[in-house]
Amino acid sequence: MLKFAMLLLIGVPFVASEEVSRNDATAQSQKRFFVAPLRRCVRNFFIQSSGPSVEVFQVLDLPLTIHDASLVKSERGYLVKLAVGNSSEVKLVGLRYSLVRIDSRNQMQLLANRNEGFALAAYASKTMTFKTPVRFKPRDGERLVLMVEQVVSPEWIWDVVKAKDALEAYARGDFSVMPTVMKMLNQVDAPFTPRVIYRP
Repeated sequence: MLKFAMLLLIGVPFVASEEVSRNDATAQSQKRFFVAPLRRCVRNFFIQSSGPSVEVFQVLDLPLTIHDASLVKSERGYLVKLAVGNSSEVKLVGLRYSLVRIDSRNQMQLLANRNEGFALAAYASKTMTFKTPVRFKPRDGERLVLMVEQVVSPEWIWDVVKAKDALEAYARGDFSVMPTVMKMLNQVDAPFTPRVIYRP
């Protein structure tokens, strides 16, 4: 009698679990989705690679503002990725930037000084990644700073005066040195308009 009671007690959970799985089949099938996200996270862990973070030294008088700067790791080095906005009424077609690294002693080392072309309509914004790689090895305790030194439109050029001096002051922690911007006519990219001379 005791053996029969033990078998009956052991058998009840199995019967209950069978009834739950039959009656609640939709609930059991819905629980399968807990496995898929874990597999996707593990797969993305091996694919994604984030580069070092980049500070932006904003020059307020330029018509181009940078909302976010980052480095994307590639096989050839790091690619500069910028989220930019055009605050002017003209189309922008290029820029020149400097990327520096600053160590724990506030010593600055130039990593890149490049001219890059793009097309950005008036009052527009977009994210762009430049294809020319920057080759360097990140070090612990260093900061990376990016500064735009020149912005170009077909009609105008905005040039930062003494950009290196302002960037060196920024590296030392002196934020009082604000660079000035000189705006001049673009004699290279401006469209040619022939002069008409009237003779009597």
